Amino acid sequence: MCNRVATPEHDELFSYFDKQAPSNRTIFKIDPYPQFYNADSFTRPYLPFTASDEPDRVQLARWKLLPRSVKNETEAVQYANTFNARSEEIFTKYSYRDAIKVNRGLLWVSGFFEPFHPRPKVTIPFFIRAKNREPFTLGCVFTNWVDQETGEAMKTFSIITTPPNELVSRIHNEGQRMPLVIPEDRRAAWLGPLNEAGIVAMMQPLPDGYLEGYPVSNMLYKRGVDNNTPEMQVPAEYPGLVW
Repeated sequence: MCNRVATPEHDELFSYFDKQAPSNRTIFKIDPYPQFYNADSFTRPYLPFTASDEPDRVQLARWKLLPRSVKNETEAVQYANTFNARSEEIFTKYSYRDAIKVNRGLLWVSGFFEPFHPRPKVTIPFFIRAKNREPFTLGCVFTNWVDQETGEAMKTFSIITTPPNELVSRIHNEGQRMPLVIPEDRRAAWLGPLNEAGIVAMMQPLPDGYLEGYPVSNMLYKRGVDNNTPEMQVPAEYPGLVW
């Protein structure tokens, strides 16, 4: 499961696009978005997102996919856990099976967090980022959802998960899942027209070598404190830790 991510700073994302060759720079509008060093899915935050229906824009989308049958915010809070969508079930689950055919998106992150369990009932958070420390994208499925009470329209999304690669398998040693990472050279294809076979072919674990991970403070999981701070991404020492 992927329930916590970090977003790149707004200026960092601008700089990232500025470095791209003109032929590869498909995103040329970036809407303002809040900075998260630790975005918790259960708060349903608005995060920087590129959708297949607006592939030239980074806009806000809200974490937790909501189908049309969810009519208002009260029902949204009570709806099933759709923060993540398992790649193996995405063509059969009610919430995703129609959306995945055309509504695919990219969540822009600077990294994501996964729990490591060195022994039962002990959890150590790890931060996983690109080795080059640049922003990268997670593959998502989304809906264009409207609150039928207020008329508010928004994009809502789930992060697609796959079996883990070797790195994430060692870190997320109990859940044994990882988010779908869409590398730069495959983003246009993910947002473009794809049949079911093409979608399945892209929903594969990222090969090792692109990501790195390290333990961070267990303050990440504390309640009642501000843990949306840069310190949540600072390496932490756990004497005797082997992973």
